[in-house]
Amino acid sequence: MALTHFGFIYTAAGSAAGGNFSVVETGKCRCVFVGVEKPEEGVEVAHRLVSEGVELIELCGGFGPVWAGRVIEAVGGAVPVGSVGYGPEAVDQVHALFS
Repeated sequence: MALTHFGFIYTAAGSAAGGNFSVVETGKCRCVFVGVEKPEEGVEVAHRLVSEGVELIELCGGFGPVWAGRVIEAVGGAVPVGSVGYGPEAVDQVHALFS
């Protein structure tokens, strides 16, 4: 089975309430990118993406392990949820961006 509908949720200051949605169609896969102001908004967005048929959700590193876990729990196993991680060499730089 090939992935045909993918969702990526990222944190971005200034995002609209409910998220800023952008869609990229490749002809074989529909990719939905959603910017949210705060990680907690990712729970509602994840529910929406699942209801719209995404087969997989990825979260940006700005969610961190706590909010990634809450999104995973919220979708109840309906789709796999993963999150971007950064190695120790990037920790200081990432902390500077998100603090």
